[in-house]
Amino acid sequence: MYLLGFVPHPNLHNSVFKLLGASMKTVTLKIDNSIYENFFWLLSHFSKQEVQILEQSDYISDDDYLRSINGMVDGIKLARAESEQQGVTLEYLDW
Repeated sequence: MYLLGFVPHPNLHNSVFKLLGASMKTVTLKIDNSIYENFFWLLSHFSKQEVQILEQSDYISDDDYLRSINGMVDGIKLARAESEQQGVTLEYLDW
């Protein structure tokens, strides 16, 4: 069982659903605010064995997420200011 296609919109909710059955699938969706309540009404018609809501949150861009981490912006600015001579080349990285 798969849930398909929603058009991205600036005011979206980000939700993770676990679809259960013979094989388990996890799907991350962005749901437009205009259909949010109707979408969850639809999900309520499935049993807990068929669909589980694992996580629910408001959508946040990668940039906003990184900026929300204390010290991240200052760390990036410092790293940009470092001279290339202080860097490490790929052959010296321990992968």
